[in-house]
Amino acid sequence: MLQIGLNQMTVPTMSVGAFLRLAKSLGCDGVECRDDLEAALFDGMPPQDMRAMTRKQGLRLFGLAEVYGFNAPHSEILDKAAQLIQTAQSAGAEGVALIPMIGTAPIDRARQRAMLRSAIKRLTPLFAGSGVRGFIEPLGFGNSTLRFKSDVVDALRDLDAIENFALIHDTFRHHLAGESAVFGAETAMVHVSGVAASARQATALVDADRGLVGADDRLDNINQLNTLLNAGYTGPMSIEAFAPDVHKMTDPAAALAGSIAFIADKLDGVPA
Repeated sequence: MLQIGLNQMTVPTMSVGAFLRLAKSLGCDGVECRDDLEAALFDGMPPQDMRAMTRKQGLRLFGLAEVYGFNAPHSEILDKAAQLIQTAQSAGAEGVALIPMIGTAPIDRARQRAMLRSAIKRLTPLFAGSGVRGFIEPLGFGNSTLRFKSDVVDALRDLDAIENFALIHDTFRHHLAGESAVFGAETAMVHVSGVAASARQATALVDADRGLVGADDRLDNINQLNTLLNAGYTGPMSIEAFAPDVHKMTDPAAALAGSIAFIADKLDGVPA
């Protein structure tokens, strides 16, 4: 059965209560909440209350975002990670998103790998035994300090860290990275967004180009998702749109329902 999630970035001005009701009305299995929006995380309510509200709607809290710059060697990163892990535990969230830094210029891939491995070693004691996993999301951009999912998987295997960490496969970032390999077993979350065929050149794409997936999508979302499923992926596919035209919708339910139905209809042998 296809699992669908809704990321709070898709409807960033909606109250948490309305967000959960929307997810429920769309038939979602769960949601992802964020602390990088204008409103406070959970609209400022205690995480225990968020847990109760989410469960009342019959939803899971797939994850919380984010620890930005997780691969930076600063004590503040460990403090932020520890705080968000504790919040995730109280709220019943299954994971915490770990986002690499964006640099001012490209850095050597060997340096990317070294930064990643050092970060995993520092963060492992925080996640170990917490019941919360670190969801690592390579960004794909040329100036990202972590571009490729294969580097994450290699590091997790070498450091025996699969129990505490997993990948986020983001269909937009996968496209930017030009990476063909997918890692179904090592992936805990898929972020889904679409870019219309009329958008700018691939090298100039930015998060604001990320809308809903439809027939005009140029990211090859359907092939990406089918490849993941055939590689053993069994987790949620979470709708994460950054485009201003999506954010401006006063009633996005119909557009979201249409995109979800389009995706479900195109997947190989997966009932919606």
